[in-house]
Order: sequence, then C-alpha cells, then structure tokens
Amino acid sequence: MNPFSLRALVVEDELPARNYLVELLNATGSVEVAAAVETLDEARQLIGEGDIGVDIAFIDINLATSRGRDAGLTLIREMTGKPGAPLFVLTTALRQHAIEAFELGVVDYILKPFDKERIRQCLARLQARLPKPAPRPRLERIVARRNKGIVFLRLNEVWAFEASGRLTFVHTTHGRFDIDLSLAALETSFGERLMRVHRNWLVNIEHVKAMEREDGDTEVFVGTSPGGQGVCIPVARERAKAVKDLLLSGATGIRQPQ
Repeated sequence: MNPFSLRALVVEDELPARNYLVELLNATGSVEVAAAVETLDEARQLIGEGDIGVDIAFIDINLATSRGRDAGLTLIREMTGKPGAPLFVLTTALRQHAIEAFELGVVDYILKPFDKERIRQCLARLQARLPKPAPRPRLERIVARRNKGIVFLRLNEVWAFEASGRLTFVHTTHGRFDIDLSLAALETSFGERLMRVHRNWLVNIEHVKAMEREDGDTEVFVGTSPGGQGVCIPVARERAKAVKDLLLSGATGIRQPQ
C-alpha cells in the first residue's frame, strides 16, 4: 500500500462510468474515494457543507443530471480559489473545454474511456502538486441518498450492503438508503470490516447476531439483537463454511469441530 493517500470525490452521472472510475482509483492503493455522486447539488453539499475533506474531485463536464452542457465546469468556476477547495480533474468525452479548464487551474483533463495507465499518470501529477499529508484516520463515513437529499452514515451504524439489479442499498439502524458505490468498491474501501456472504450481500461483521441453517440453506441475521430489529441475509452455499469459521474465530462459548 502506498503510504501517500489522497481522498477523492467522483462526480459522474453515468453509473457504469462512475463505478469503473471508483474501482480504478481504489485499485491504485493511493486513493480512497470518500463519495461518488451524480449531481452538482450533491457535490456542492459535500465540498461546501459535508466536511468530508477531499483532496481531489474528479468531475464530468456534461452531466445530464444538471443544467447546462458544461455543468462540471460551472462547479469548478464556483469553487476555484475558495479556502479548502480541492484540486480538480475533468473526466469527459468532450475535447473542446480543455483550454478553459487549464486556465481555471484544473490539474488534469482525462478523456473517456478511462484506463488504468491514464489514471496512474493523473495521480502522479496530483502527488507532485500536493504536500505529503499527515496520516489520515481510516475511512469511516458513508454518503447515501434519501429522497432528493443525502445522509452521512458511520460504518458502525451500517448492518449490510445489498446489490439488487443495477442498484446498491445500505441497510442501517436508521432504515434503508440508496448508495452509488458497487459492492466491489465498498469491499475495497472497508476491507476486513465487511464480510462477503453472497454475491449480492456484504455484511458488517460487528452486527452479525445470529446464524441459522435449515434444509441446506444458511442465513445470518444482522441487527440490534437476535430476533430484534434487523435483516435476514442469505449465505451462498459455497461461502457458508468460510462465513461460519470467520464468525467463530476469536469467539468462545460452544465447542467447535476439531
């Protein structure tokens, strides 16, 4: 793991492109994606009021979710030079805005489609522009959607993440919300604190309260207490033994098979 760590915000209205960019950034080992959103209003709230402390914002120029064909540039015009503003990288299929972008101080201008080598070159430029930061605490906050607004959650409030179709949901003590990151991106960000029990489910190990097996099918219950508020989650058959072993490791109270 590269000890030089950047915190990033991704602003991209196309879900496949957003998830792919997040995965490319996380895979570098030198970036943690603090949030990935699809509108300028969400980006403004995060940069101006959310206090998520990002070093760099990757922004698409043409956001169908916002007014104007150069909506991404609008945000940069608003934020450039303000105290605490991050550095900006434009990620776009449009070539014609490059001159204005660099006049505004944009660090890089990445044309789609993204690829690993181009992201590596971009991060090298960013690292040359930023002083080496003090060590950061590990990522703990999650940004999710609630109707037309966003909510900030801590990992210890999260029971599980669910993939359903092209959507991802976070199940919490406060209810279920939409989230823009894929399960793979979440798994990369939070590592060993989350457990993959099914291709469509990640669970917070700290909130697993029960595990049951019936007719060959296994479930775990995550929530406040066994039988209380929470969610029953299926465990894939090929993962059942590994999940059980992980839950029993470091625990005592029953005899375990030799």
